[in-house]
Amino acid sequence: MFTKAAFNPCRSFPKRILRLPVKCLSSIPQSNVETQLRLLFEKPNSQYAEAVSLFQRAICSDRPPSGSVCNSLMEALVRSKNYEYAFSVYSKMTHVHIFPSFLSLSGLIEVFVQTQKPKFALGVIGLILKRGFVVNIYAFNLILKGFCRKGEVNKAIELFGEIKSNGVSPDNCSYNTIVSGLCKAKRFKEALDILPDMEAVGCCPNLVTYATLMDGLCKDGRVDEAMGLLEEMKAKGLDADVVVYGALISGFCSNGSFDKGKKLFDDMLEKAICPNVVTYNSLMHCLCKIGQWKEAIAMLDAMMERGIRPDVVTYTCLIEGLCKGGRATKAIDLLNWMVKKGEKLSVITYNVLIKGLCQKGLVGEAYEILNMMIEKGMMPDVVSYNTLLMGLGKFGKVDEALELFNLVLKEEKYVQLDVVTFNNLIQGLCKEDRLDEAVKIYHTMAERGISSNLVTFNILIGKYLTAGIIDKALEMWKHLLELGHVPNSITYSSMIDGFCKIGMLNIAKGIFSKMRVSGNDPTLFDYNALMASLCKESSLEQAKRLFIEIRNANCEPDVVSFNTMINGTLKAGDLQSARELYNNMLQMGLPPDALTYSTLIHRFLRFGLLSDAKSVYQKMVASGHKPNACVYDSLLKGFSSQGETEEVFDLIHEMADKGVHLDQELTSTILICLCNISEDLDVAKLFPTFSQETSKGKSISCKDLLLKLQEYHPELRLHAA
Repeated sequence: MFTKAAFNPCRSFPKRILRLPVKCLSSIPQSNVETQLRLLFEKPNSQYAEAVSLFQRAICSDRPPSGSVCNSLMEALVRSKNYEYAFSVYSKMTHVHIFPSFLSLSGLIEVFVQTQKPKFALGVIGLILKRGFVVNIYAFNLILKGFCRKGEVNKAIELFGEIKSNGVSPDNCSYNTIVSGLCKAKRFKEALDILPDMEAVGCCPNLVTYATLMDGLCKDGRVDEAMGLLEEMKAKGLDADVVVYGALISGFCSNGSFDKGKKLFDDMLEKAICPNVVTYNSLMHCLCKIGQWKEAIAMLDAMMERGIRPDVVTYTCLIEGLCKGGRATKAIDLLNWMVKKGEKLSVITYNVLIKGLCQKGLVGEAYEILNMMIEKGMMPDVVSYNTLLMGLGKFGKVDEALELFNLVLKEEKYVQLDVVTFNNLIQGLCKEDRLDEAVKIYHTMAERGISSNLVTFNILIGKYLTAGIIDKALEMWKHLLELGHVPNSITYSSMIDGFCKIGMLNIAKGIFSKMRVSGNDPTLFDYNALMASLCKESSLEQAKRLFIEIRNANCEPDVVSFNTMINGTLKAGDLQSARELYNNMLQMGLPPDALTYSTLIHRFLRFGLLSDAKSVYQKMVASGHKPNACVYDSLLKGFSSQGETEEVFDLIHEMADKGVHLDQELTSTILICLCNISEDLDVAKLFPTFSQETSKGKSISCKDLLLKLQEYHPELRLHAA
């Protein structure tokens, strides 16, 4: 595998070699050139660019530097990590037949590894062998690391096997590199199997081996297995360090097990192992995630008392925790404090705060943070703008969103907008029923060469259907398919809901069937939309079949499902089924909502079941739901029609006690009920007087109505409390 003598590294590296000015050096003695070169790359403040420039001029002359100087320059450039310069020197020296030394060839391996070309590094092994040098394990370890870093762990394992078969003994670094590569690839069984292999060849697993394994397991959520390795490590006489503890603490905190992480942290302190900023960050981030931001701040104070300086990750996780804990203003204070202290903030820190503020509806404050970023010389990125645009659109500030969007368009040389930017604005405009403007933004996106995605189509299809513009919705659907997008459950749901709302039930049913055939499972939202439309069209049996199917589809009916079916069965006159549905609902632990009670009251009164309606009303009030005007209106009419005078008076007084405000219809119902009770009252005369109180959208409280009625007709004895 590594005996390919024909390998030419000069063909394997990009041609992006720096072309530096070349001057004729024929008049300068060779010894002087070499002395100048050494001065340039050997002195404390080395000037590598000047050294390479002089080297190139010397090579182009007829008197190139000696092999010793060329190799020394090559080695110095590799040590200083100037890999492009190093490869440039290697190419030039070999072109004029100056042979690279062992150290230069080893440096070339490092050049290829560090520039993500481990395959070419492997080819250099052939050159080393051709020159008669012995390849040491250090060179192989570099290549193993290169393969693993690039995610090519199988190639690393293959090379590892060839190393052993060619008589080179792998060391701890070799094994640890393979273990790291396997852990990154989540191949933990193979990684753990290496431990006995190491011991079998007398290369005992060390602290790095165990730390690598534990870190990998913890990142995969397998903290208990990592803890088992900690015990195994201790049994072998290895003491855990801050890296090991840090990996385990991070693992527990990522799983939300703060107490276990804190216990390990306390163990560290007892053993005089000093935690670092990473350890504290893990614990504070966990505290913030579980809402214990005060404890997180206390840990920050403890950390600073130990002389450990917080980093940008520390502050970012605290800001995020404060925002999630409803302390967005505290998060702003923390940011201002950080700025005042001269802490170096990242764009991510600002973005976290902007997101937290937007989620709490504080979009004005979020906008101020964006401006603050710019004032501090920190350019917002596309995430900053997308987050703020989403917040503005979500809370109805679409004009401000458009203004920001247009501003960003002008500054596009600084930030590249993406499809998320446009989708946020389209969503905000559609939410405010500004479909025409949303479509213009959609066309602007296309003009700028930004491809729309499935989210774009889902938003516009749904809005077109809501607006009843069916042809445009279908046109969007067709375009979606032409672009190769695969409709998802949201696409189908938007269309099912849209067609149901505009009364095109057959099309909605067809899309529902197509959805199932396509492998997208219908959601409860889809079932509810179809059941509501079927009940509305009196197709109760089909609705019942869908209701039964919900549970077979691994869904559970919710309150909306039951409300739909209860209303549908009562509308069809099936009282028994309605009662059974109501009882099933209670058995499932679903508490009826205001609509459930309102539907039952309204329908029971239609059937003349006054006592049932009154019972449901009492349950409604007892459960804490506030009856609306329709409920009171239905009850008053029901009591009045049955001649229940006392019930009418009781309900009116109850409404007055609760401070119920009356609209024109409910005022009219009360007056009619009172006129039905007293022959001395004439609704034709009463209504114009009190209807003025509820005209032009105004309302009158039931208490005020009773006071006025008592004033005009004391014989009714309508004393308001």
